[in-house]
Amino acid sequence: MDFGLVLQTDPPASRVISLMKRAERNGFTYGWTFDSAVLWQEPFVIYSQILANTTTLKVGPMVTNPGTRTWEVTASTFATLNDMFGNRTVCGIGRGDSAMRVAGRKPNTLARISEAMKVIRDLGAGREADLGGGTVVRFPWIKPGAELPVWMAAYGPKALKMTGEEADGFILQLADLYLTEYMVKAVKDAAVAAGRDPAEVTVCVAAPAYVTEDDSPEALAHAREQCRWFGGMVGNHVADLVSKYGEHSAAVPDELTDYIKAREGYDYSHHGRADNPDTQFVPDEIVDRFCLIGPVEKHIEKLEALRALGVDQFAVYDMHDAQEAVIEAYGSQVIPAVNG
Repeated sequence: MDFGLVLQTDPPASRVISLMKRAERNGFTYGWTFDSAVLWQEPFVIYSQILANTTTLKVGPMVTNPGTRTWEVTASTFATLNDMFGNRTVCGIGRGDSAMRVAGRKPNTLARISEAMKVIRDLGAGREADLGGGTVVRFPWIKPGAELPVWMAAYGPKALKMTGEEADGFILQLADLYLTEYMVKAVKDAAVAAGRDPAEVTVCVAAPAYVTEDDSPEALAHAREQCRWFGGMVGNHVADLVSKYGEHSAAVPDELTDYIKAREGYDYSHHGRADNPDTQFVPDEIVDRFCLIGPVEKHIEKLEALRALGVDQFAVYDMHDAQEAVIEAYGSQVIPAVNG
């Protein structure tokens, strides 16, 4: 199993780079960041420095979207990084929850994501792509062997189906075992129905991880408070699904939608932060299900269960008060045990 580290690009950028270097030293193979131009610093500028200060770490956004940058600019940015540092980027893409809403725009449609994925992947690999209206372009400076995998974030049935049909990877932002099994199956089934080898679709589960000294009530309570924000972030996407499909729909499992009934609002200025006051509606049960918290052995146990469900990578959301400690614990104990 691969391991990734997910960070916000809060200033100073030097700290983001330092944590990514620490992650690579501890056996992490991917470095991901949020991508929301108003809330945080520009990630692609920082990727250049992460790549320059690491050896093999692959980097990318979790996730970018097709609305805040034109597609040829996105593809050129990735392709330039790959030309400078080898094929060490991945384009994670989604609807653009925070990036679009904070800028006063609606998240992108699935149709727009589909079109963008094709253009970004083809241009990033040196192939021609139609930008619309018959305008076909190609980057003349790309060397042979260039590639740019595109991984799609998804929760809803139509997005899961499209991921299986079109994406190189599936990003699932929660670590609940039941929902992971349900959604990975939907993606793999869609891949098979489209005539693809389902093994070609890389599965990445991303969620907060918080390692405690023991499983005492006090230690677990603190860990839950540090990770409760995640249920609120996922809840934004779930609220969209409920709005589209209804509270109880065969299209979306109740295990995903039930917990947002007490959700009242969301302030993106606290997005992805442990002190988010808008996430108190998230119950402890959801934190435990969606995240990895507890002593090292609990992390290993859940990661092995995720791998058995077809998960190829676990990406650690490291937004809490123990960033270095979690990286070190994973490097010294968790990753060696899981991949031993």
